[in-house]
Amino acid sequence: VKPMTPRCTVPKAVPVGKRASLHCHENEGYPKSTYSWYRNSEPLSPDTKSNAKLQNSSYTMNPTTGTLVFHAVHKGDTGRYSCIATNDAGFAKCEEQEMEV
Repeated sequence: VKPMTPRCTVPKAVPVGKRASLHCHENEGYPKSTYSWYRNSEPLSPDTKSNAKLQNSSYTMNPTTGTLVFHAVHKGDTGRYSCIATNDAGFAKCEEQEMEV
């Protein structure tokens, strides 16, 4: 079963240095969806350790739960965030939401 449009929760504004949690979830898809996050239409890597560009990145992403957590946001984290739920039957995307730091 193709995933439904996921419900995305993105904080509107977060002070620099604070923690921010973004959530993405849908429960119609079967098999269970995995989630990927995008900032300004660019995919965010779920594995920040192996990507040299993201080595000092302050977020962790859980593709199973759809949670994206910034441990300490900085100005560069400002942007439009969206999430895509994917399974074998297809994918669905939530609307972009702005997060300001």
